[in-house]
Amino acid sequence: MDAQAIFAENKELKAQLAQVRFELEQLKRALFGSTTERFVPVPAPTEQLSLFAQPEAAQEPQEAAPEPVKETITYERDKAAARPHPGRAAIPGHFLEEVLVIEPEEDTEGLVKIGEERTEWVEYTPASLIKQVIIRPKYAKPGADCGTEILIGDLPSRPIDKSVAGASLLAHIAIAKYVDHLPFYRQIQRFSRDYGWQLHKSTVNSWFAASCNLLVPLHKVLLERTMGSDYLQADESKIKVLTSEPKGEDGKIITKKDKGASKQQLGWMWVVQDPLQGYVVFNYEDSRSAEAATKVLGGFKAGYLQTDGYASYNGIAARPGVHRLGCLAHVRRKFFDARGNDPTRADHALALFKAIYGHDDKARALEDVADRLEYRKWHMAPLYQRLKDWADGESVSVTPQSPIGKAITYLQNQWPNLRTLFMDGRLLIDNNLIENKIRPLALGRRNYLFAGSHEGARRAAMMYSFLATCKAQGVNPMEWLTFALQHIADTKISDLHTLLPGSTPKSG
Repeated sequence: MDAQAIFAENKELKAQLAQVRFELEQLKRALFGSTTERFVPVPAPTEQLSLFAQPEAAQEPQEAAPEPVKETITYERDKAAARPHPGRAAIPGHFLEEVLVIEPEEDTEGLVKIGEERTEWVEYTPASLIKQVIIRPKYAKPGADCGTEILIGDLPSRPIDKSVAGASLLAHIAIAKYVDHLPFYRQIQRFSRDYGWQLHKSTVNSWFAASCNLLVPLHKVLLERTMGSDYLQADESKIKVLTSEPKGEDGKIITKKDKGASKQQLGWMWVVQDPLQGYVVFNYEDSRSAEAATKVLGGFKAGYLQTDGYASYNGIAARPGVHRLGCLAHVRRKFFDARGNDPTRADHALALFKAIYGHDDKARALEDVADRLEYRKWHMAPLYQRLKDWADGESVSVTPQSPIGKAITYLQNQWPNLRTLFMDGRLLIDNNLIENKIRPLALGRRNYLFAGSHEGARRAAMMYSFLATCKAQGVNPMEWLTFALQHIADTKISDLHTLLPGSTPKSG
């Protein structure tokens, strides 16, 4: 083997070693490290030579360092005043109040009351289950031709006819699962423990399924309103689903004879958000393919589509009139992850990202969209270009398969999409807003682990859509869902939009 071949093999082994170290670092960070990505540049050791030192200086002889002279220095400084304690938070005035007056044990007859001491604290009483009783008196009205006519008041409509579950109970069960992440079996245990009410899991499942069936038309309205926007953000997250025909990641059905056969299948929640109106839609699909992306975003014809670099969105972005907007947070994250591989280059890039985000904070503080766009063009566009020029220069001296090499390549590939930010002042610099909407799904997965079926996953997607929209609109999800379940059966199809979160008058 000649020297050139040995050099090439040695270079390849070093690249593989760097990749293994990177993967090990990422694994340790996922298991034990913090999930935050705060950038604190690491100063270079004083004994480390600079890559950019002048050669002339390196050739000069080094003189012996003189012995340090010890000095005693005294100084005065003004110590900052201690921050005052904010004090105990006030007890809200709308809490129910129970007053207990405690008189002294001694006889107070004939004494003059000169004041009182008032002490307050908060006790907890479990939420109440109320048995609603409707009594409708019946009256006999003599009829002219048909004998006696019976008069009786109309029974109020209920979400589920002939069911003992009212709108508020159905809403509580859904909120407890998809906001508080309590699976149905835990809720059943609480009903038994706190109220002595024994419920069967099939009963709760049937209640939830019936509630979802009522909300299907409203979910379609939410989807139409979302897809009608000219600016959408999209992302996807996996969810495990129980199925009789499990599929592998290649989409092929796994038979029971195959090794690794399981009743679980990997599905995907595709999330689409209109950040301008505050509408969010979750869509369940059994794959992460381009066909699934086309199905989810089929109604989006023109405007800005903000995504990461995943290739399944390429077909949507290629439509006439659609401008793909990149996510700077995804680009930054790759450089942050590469700090263990090449801290010098990674820190240089992260410092530029920090400056960019600093200016974006100031831009978003401007209410006028035109002023915001102008500020970005003047202050952020030059920083973007510096980042791109630096990446192009460094790309020739890094190993493409190394973490820093992959980060630079990802930046270069996303460059046209990142520049879209300077087309419209309404656009956001990254996709963090929609990733925050996906976080409840990740928390829920840790509790209920999987969806019971494809239909169950679709119902979960619908509930996540409504509840994420409630959060974006600043609406109390319990109040909204109770109101919607109470009124949706009596609402015309043409008026369903009035029941969307943010459009619903507060109940009670």
